[in-house]
Amino acid sequence: MKKQNIICYKKGLRHGIPIALGYLAVSFTLGIAAKNAGMTALQATATSLLVNASAGQYAGFTVIASQGSYLEMAVMIVVANARYLLMSCSLSQKLSSEFPFFHRFLIGFDVTDEIFGVSMAFPGKLNPFYTYGVITVAAPGWALGTCLGVLCGTVLPAMIVSALSVGLYGMFLAIIIPPARKSKIIAGLVVFSMFASFLFARIPIFHTLSSGVRIIILTVVISGVAAIVFPIPDNANS
Repeated sequence: MKKQNIICYKKGLRHGIPIALGYLAVSFTLGIAAKNAGMTALQATATSLLVNASAGQYAGFTVIASQGSYLEMAVMIVVANARYLLMSCSLSQKLSSEFPFFHRFLIGFDVTDEIFGVSMAFPGKLNPFYTYGVITVAAPGWALGTCLGVLCGTVLPAMIVSALSVGLYGMFLAIIIPPARKSKIIAGLVVFSMFASFLFARIPIFHTLSSGVRIIILTVVISGVAAIVFPIPDNANS
């Protein structure tokens, strides 16, 4: 079992490299936001090491910049990061029962959109050491990008800083395209999810909600309907 854990960890390290590069670019703009909020490079870097959540950190820095209360901070962070609750629940079902319970807490510390995506794409039951490998490379990339954003973010032209965030969308495509090519059902759900997200951002009833809340609503509804209409046999993930 230990040998298998090492193999999975090394595999996670390799798969974490493109995520780290994407994080390095995207968190650069986060560092600029931290600097505008009056934070030092050390404070911003520590924040990214302890809270690896782009939307949540942006929301937190916004509250700090506006000198908001701790209550405002707590409510803002909960709303912005609520979707991670769904990701954690999904990952808990993916984890192999052979591993002790504390592995769920360790993985739960750094459940991000990208790490969740590659972990769910792991064939069969998830070996937590694979996710540890991804986190080992990805988390420092996020913190380093934040640090660089504070130190030299204002030096670069605004167009270059804006362009840095495009790389992360390419990484998302790399995560969803392989399973979509294998399954017409998944491909259809991906297209429908994108269309539904577009509509939700413009429908008067929903467009005032935060992006995190909209993601939760769409995830619960679409995944729930898909699970009922297109159930996966229990032996498919074994």
